Amino acid sequence: MAELVAKGKVAKEAAARLIEVMPVMDDALVKMAAALEANAGFILAENARDMENAKRAGMAAQMQDRLLLTADRIGQVAEGIRQVAALESPLGRVLHRAERPNGLKIEKISVPLGVIGIIYESRPNVTADAAALCLKAGNAVILRGGKEAILSNIAIVKVLAEAAQAAGLPAGCIQLIEDITRESAVGLMKLNEYLDVIIPRGGAGLIKSVMENATVPAIETGTGNCHIYVDASANIEMAQEIAINAKTSRPSVCNAAEKLLVHQAVAREFLPGALAALAEKGVEIRGCEKVREIYPAALPMASDEWYLEYLDMVIGVKVVNCLACAIAHVNKYSSKHSEAIITSDTAAAEKFLAHIDSSSVYVNASTRFTDGFEFGLGAEIGISTQKVHARGPMGLMELTSTKYQIRGEGQIR
Repeated sequence: MAELVAKGKVAKEAAARLIEVMPVMDDALVKMAAALEANAGFILAENARDMENAKRAGMAAQMQDRLLLTADRIGQVAEGIRQVAALESPLGRVLHRAERPNGLKIEKISVPLGVIGIIYESRPNVTADAAALCLKAGNAVILRGGKEAILSNIAIVKVLAEAAQAAGLPAGCIQLIEDITRESAVGLMKLNEYLDVIIPRGGAGLIKSVMENATVPAIETGTGNCHIYVDASANIEMAQEIAINAKTSRPSVCNAAEKLLVHQAVAREFLPGALAALAEKGVEIRGCEKVREIYPAALPMASDEWYLEYLDMVIGVKVVNCLACAIAHVNKYSSKHSEAIITSDTAAAEKFLAHIDSSSVYVNASTRFTDGFEFGLGAEIGISTQKVHARGPMGLMELTSTKYQIRGEGQIR
């Protein structure tokens, strides 16, 4: 498509020039944050039009909340950009150094990826977050958001791009694909001549589409079918607090708990109170036969639901016979995002940590902490659930590649 090729060419040229202007990058990011705040009225007006269209289309309330911008939310996005500016640069770090017997001096250093494509859904804050992170790591970025947020995204990119260029960054380092057809998304996935990597951020359908259709190297950022496992030795009060937090503090995000596993030894002690507390907060309980025997208000759980990410006030609950059974269940059904064990047994905790095959594994803590900021990485581009290149919260270092620099004095082989 003409728009993709044109913007790809410009992005490639911008990426080549970014390394020259890295000394002004932090100042540029600060000015971009200020521009967002100064133009909040314009951005909010465009977001209001997106919200009107979303309501007419019958968008679910949880998704409307993700689409909505407010003055406070724009302020938070701006502050996030300032925090990115304050982070140490990930570029030029010496990751390995060696001198060979023949006198060659070898260094492995961190360098930009180049041009990053981001495909995401109806969260306009991602537009600014992704742009700031990609730029800080020396990359040009081509953004392709969901059609529901197109007016908001156009406004945000206009403000950011103008501020970036005024601050000395090359034109085209931040671009948005304005064609909202499926063809533009698929075309971006195959823009190998100009993109170095593509990263999807969104639900299972989007991520599956990118991983199946992309010819550009892709980083799989995860759907979050996250589990809480309450072990036989769990502190019941702690387990209840963690389960409620992990499910209800923000159910529409990928690190929210979707499944609750409970050891049979504590099921009758734990489930009635915990499930009643979840239900009181508006959570729909779905459970296996043993769960429904203990808590009759639970709805039946379909067998294929164990794979689902709800992103809603719904939780699936299962009674398991043993720790090994819990580990096997999680490794079979999990999306490899975040899992937690609640236990007082150190050996059980260590076994869970060792055998769960997910990007983030917790002992006695909520899965809601899987986040770049909470991990001390600063902002993040997403949570990678794959094992190649990056895994877990992707901060600035995960938006870089490596290069070997070798210095010699005439050596030949």
